[in-house]
Amino acid sequence: EKRDQEEEEEAMAGEKKGLQLLDFWVSPFGQRCRIALAEKGLPYEYLEQDLSNKSELLLRSNPIHKKIPVLLHDGRPVCESLIIVQYIDEAFPGQGAPLLPADPYARAQARFWADYVDKKVYDCGSRLWKLKGEAQQQARKEMVEILKTLEGALGDGKFFGGEAFGFLDVAFVPFTAWFLTYERYGEFSVEEECPRLAAWAKRCAERESVAKNLYPPEKVYEFVGGMKKRLGIE
Repeated sequence: EKRDQEEEEEAMAGEKKGLQLLDFWVSPFGQRCRIALAEKGLPYEYLEQDLSNKSELLLRSNPIHKKIPVLLHDGRPVCESLIIVQYIDEAFPGQGAPLLPADPYARAQARFWADYVDKKVYDCGSRLWKLKGEAQQQARKEMVEILKTLEGALGDGKFFGGEAFGFLDVAFVPFTAWFLTYERYGEFSVEEECPRLAAWAKRCAERESVAKNLYPPEKVYEFVGGMKKRLGIE
């Protein structure tokens, strides 16, 4: 029995039990994972990462991309935010409401639109605050089109999954904290261009899982201002 206990202690020293999230406070990709964990009511240890001086744990856990977020489940890493959200949903089926719909077609649609968010929103938003002149005007036009396309996917639903807050809501909602930054650099209003999307963002903000894990839009705007300075963009 004593030997068993020693072996167990050795195993514990090698890999931490439970859930740990390697993340960076303002990352919309990390926030997806935090919202999913909160929706499922799962306790986890949050490990803030210094992205200018990456930790040994981060480099070891995600040797391919060397990026946050990374979810460690009993020491085993899961990388890429949408994959992490799906993993959380599948690995803890008895916890909270499912994030992905049960119907295979609805599930495929949710994944398609989450992939669209991934490919379009962050990149276009970055161009909005990094570029000037004609290139910035092009990014503004694209961002409005992207948001209108997503508003079309939302339709008249309360959430992207209909009545239930689900996978696509989790994937997209962190970017609502960036809307203010996009509006200021792009000189447009989400509420005027996409009123249903703006209303959806307000509904999501009332959820505890979202309210606790998103930072105020002004704080995101300040962060972007700091990034511009560091990158020498004026």
